[in-house]
Amino acid sequence: MLVTALSLSGLAALPASAYAAASGTADTVYSIESSKASKSLLLDVVHAGNRLVAVGDRGHILFSDDQGGHWTQARVPTRQMLTAVYFVDERHGWAVGHDAQILASVDGGATWTRQFQDLKREAPLLDVWFKDASSGFAVGAYGALLETRDGGQHWENVSDRLDNPDQFHLNAIAAVKDAGLFVVGEQGSMFRSADWGQTWEHVDGPYQGSLFGVIGTAQSSTLLAYGLRGNLYRSTDFGSNWAPVELKATRGNLEFGLSGATLLADGSLVIVGNGGSVIRSTDDGATFSVFNRPDRISLSAVTAAGNGNLILVGQGGAHTTTPAGAELGQ
Repeated sequence: MLVTALSLSGLAALPASAYAAASGTADTVYSIESSKASKSLLLDVVHAGNRLVAVGDRGHILFSDDQGGHWTQARVPTRQMLTAVYFVDERHGWAVGHDAQILASVDGGATWTRQFQDLKREAPLLDVWFKDASSGFAVGAYGALLETRDGGQHWENVSDRLDNPDQFHLNAIAAVKDAGLFVVGEQGSMFRSADWGQTWEHVDGPYQGSLFGVIGTAQSSTLLAYGLRGNLYRSTDFGSNWAPVELKATRGNLEFGLSGATLLADGSLVIVGNGGSVIRSTDDGATFSVFNRPDRISLSAVTAAGNGNLILVGQGGAHTTTPAGAELGQ
């Protein structure tokens, strides 16, 4: 996802009891319907079964039932930027964003309700992950780690489970096959949980700059972490050891920031970022081919479309592309 400017103050210090009370503190304002919503800034895109669901600026949530050919704007109770979305099945999904908002859908993204927000603190949540329709986590600014065990009816602040005294921003959370959960964030911070979020271990990472994303591969205990200036690292032992992955572009090493990734059904990995960067691996992240779109737009997320094509979102909204990331017909 794209990292936005943060105007933040101490979300991690909020007591757990406040999280249950905060969600009903303001009148509901819905996102404005716009025919141009699919061309505006979008920060994440995922599948809800066969449906595509994308989230972004001004509270926009869009869904498509024809693999990105046409997009319909959902009814959404916010006008704040939404940074991430996650579906556990074709119906149940959650989106997070600015004002520490958490939204939920039970109809595949067509309609949404607000489960939590904290308007006063202006602290965004930056990613969300669910194990099933009941259990999930959200991460965000100032080391925020929130947990729900009842599908989001109640959210508990469990930030103190992390050894993060400087309250580094947490940018992404992902599951790693046969291993557990992994979180990455500001200043190269890394945390892992072998018991799916109940206890966490700080990991000494390979990089001191910000990491914007993490993704598990189709191989057990194998994951990739990525961030600024094309920095990409791979671990085959759940983060105990890391190796840099070289990214060779046409004019030398890739130096654009990487912001979003997806694991395709065939085990391929695709990562996108600034400068129109689209990189792809067919060997569990050991090596990547690099393509930079001629338009050089900033890309924030990627997922599969039909016929092997991709859906890219970011600057300029949603784009349906070839498997390499080029516009169809080019």
